[in-house]
Amino acid sequence: MRALVTGGAGFIGSHVVDKLVEAGHEPRIFDLSPSPHHAPGEIDTVIGDLTDAGRAREAVQGCDAILHLAAMADVYQVVEDPARTDLVNVRGTFNLLEAARAEGIASFLYASTIWVYGNAPGPLPHDEDTPLALPPHLYTATKLAGEMYCRSYQTLYGVSSTILRFGIPYGPRARPAAVIPAFIAKAQAGEPLTIAGDGSATRQFVYVEDLAGGMVAALTPAAEGRIYNLVGDELVSVRQIADTVCEVVADVPVVHGPGRPADLEFGQASSARAAAELGWRAETGFGDGVRRYVDWLAVTSGSPVPSA
Repeated sequence: MRALVTGGAGFIGSHVVDKLVEAGHEPRIFDLSPSPHHAPGEIDTVIGDLTDAGRAREAVQGCDAILHLAAMADVYQVVEDPARTDLVNVRGTFNLLEAARAEGIASFLYASTIWVYGNAPGPLPHDEDTPLALPPHLYTATKLAGEMYCRSYQTLYGVSSTILRFGIPYGPRARPAAVIPAFIAKAQAGEPLTIAGDGSATRQFVYVEDLAGGMVAALTPAAEGRIYNLVGDELVSVRQIADTVCEVVADVPVVHGPGRPADLEFGQASSARAAAELGWRAETGFGDGVRRYVDWLAVTSGSPVPSA
């Protein structure tokens, strides 16, 4: 199968490309720049912006499936530039769905987020049938818009979509500004870790290699038209993140700062459907994942590829 991976040069997308190769598929990257995680010419690549409808259609030509990961995902960037966020996350998704319709591509995998369950009613953990509340954050709103576009194109045009709601990814190739890499960098420098508020807010992480494997597992025809939560089972508080980094890297002080105005609220999501229907579960516990990330940093010095 030839599969287009939007955002395939990035953190999650590059791991999805690797898992596709391992599974015997032929990935094609569609991104703003070449992948720093693969040798030049190793992976078929189209350079372009998914907000360019013509370029998006060129990228999907000859493909059997689209795995759509490219998005504005940093909550600070989303708040600072809502217009760009809307253009990339909503219009970009529309462009790809239109390209899929025009090229007769029936399989469309859409990377959404478990943040859609923020403020959702009902008991925990939330599953894929949980009724959703209107989102208070623009990032979540754009992701839900993408989900709705996927369903509309499936109903009206036969572009079959699978919606994958991601937990918070972490691990090798993560952007340095993300919370775990930032904490690790500070601990390595002997600097204190600052946590927002009292540190009781929880997150549901998923190790990036596990996540990428789940996305590839969802290429099965049985997943068409379904929604899956791809998330680890652990609830990890911000304070636990800091304590884990102190344990794994260095025992530095932990201090408290003001809460983040752009922060998102969340309960807990269940991955039971993915386990039952895709045979997928997150295999890497949070502590082990942090250790594996630190080991990767030691080998690569944080570079996209190991040093020579």
